[in-house]
Amino acid sequence: MTDDAVIALVTGANKGIGRAVADRFAELGMTVLVGARDPGKGAEAAAEIRAAGGEAHPIGLDVTDQRGLTEAAAKIGDRFGRLDVVVNNAGVSGRFAAQTPGSAELDEVRAVFETNLFGVIAVTEAMLPLLRRSTAARIVNVSSGTSSMTWTNDATHYLSRMPGAVGYPVSKAALNMLTVQYAKALSRDGILVNAVAPGACDTDFAQGLPFTLTRTAAEGAAIVVRLATLGRECPTGGFFDDNGTVPW
Repeated sequence: MTDDAVIALVTGANKGIGRAVADRFAELGMTVLVGARDPGKGAEAAAEIRAAGGEAHPIGLDVTDQRGLTEAAAKIGDRFGRLDVVVNNAGVSGRFAAQTPGSAELDEVRAVFETNLFGVIAVTEAMLPLLRRSTAARIVNVSSGTSSMTWTNDATHYLSRMPGAVGYPVSKAALNMLTVQYAKALSRDGILVNAVAPGACDTDFAQGLPFTLTRTAAEGAAIVVRLATLGRECPTGGFFDDNGTVPW
């Protein structure tokens, strides 16, 4: 690692879109901190990235564990001094059968929010002191097209035909508003905060969806990497996919 290397933390980076983001960051010469709830899987992913020529270090990180996040932030600060990029990628879909309006199981819905919303708050708050030490910090929150109220209510859009669910899409809609609030609050610090819709990709996370997926994790990661690496032209407080701005 050089003194001017970009230090990037990706949560849920041992597989899926998070891993694809970590791989691409490493290819771009960043020092990647591979956040993973399972330390063994995080270490394995980091080792594979290093074997491919990248700079990567595993960080045991459960976004629902406040004490663990505090300890992780301290370790990152001691070793690297700062963070330039945080990608809040870790997320859960939950059991959709338990999210059906009219028969929703509140404990299941709470569990989805615990990771997808409160976990993002917890990670962001824990890492903010390190981000404030950067000269051009970026936060990218991995949201979902299912959170777009415009698309969900558009009869011509395929998302309008998805069954109702009170957990996952609602948690991601809340994440979008959270993104806007952090963008407003952190603009004075020069920290830019955006949400992205990576699209439905052929990963473990998307198993069980009622249609065939051909989009790869690397394709889904592209918009995350773009928002994390833009220069002064980078927006803040927005919601984006490959085609540009996603309607709220």
